[in-house]
Amino acid sequence: MVRSTFNLQPSTFNLQQKSTMTTQLSDYIKELITKARIVSFANWQDSYPPEIIQHFQAADDHGRYLTDDDLHQIKACSPDTEPLINTAKFLRDNASDIVCEARETVLAQYPDITKPGGSLYPPPRAEACWRDFWHFLRCITYGIAGSSTEFTSAEGLHYMNLLYKEMQVPIPAMVSGLEEIKAASLKGLSEPETIAPYFDHLINQLKNFS
Repeated sequence: MVRSTFNLQPSTFNLQQKSTMTTQLSDYIKELITKARIVSFANWQDSYPPEIIQHFQAADDHGRYLTDDDLHQIKACSPDTEPLINTAKFLRDNASDIVCEARETVLAQYPDITKPGGSLYPPPRAEACWRDFWHFLRCITYGIAGSSTEFTSAEGLHYMNLLYKEMQVPIPAMVSGLEEIKAASLKGLSEPETIAPYFDHLINQLKNFS
């Protein structure tokens, strides 16, 4: 097992070496890291002008959620999306609690996963997994704020799949975590049925990983 962490940054898996727990990353893994991007805004030109798309792109490039100013600019361009933008802001502001709830559920489902011999051992691997959950939600909020369930990159997800496979990331646990992120997120919303498809899109993409 490669003793390296795997975390999305920005929508890319940036494996950060830990001084006493890692081996040198192979050139193959380094190449995958640069290509494994979850989000793509390439098909959004018909919905938003370039200056608005740049708000989304800048947030993704820096691995951060959309700021209040980003959301204000998006709403000004497309006032009809205000309810979705408010939802994206709510999820952003509650991301830590949502991820924490999903983490606790995954640990209950897979009680040995962080113990010696488990897929998320040693601790840096587990911490990286929880960071991935945070970034999954981040990417979903882009889709919500942009009113587009088609917010992923097929090519980027292909390389993400290869990277997860190379790093021996436990896919069932990651899918379960994403499903729990969905559940934790939707229970705080007044109209969860309108938001569920954004989560389902990424969940289904992860389910196709091998």
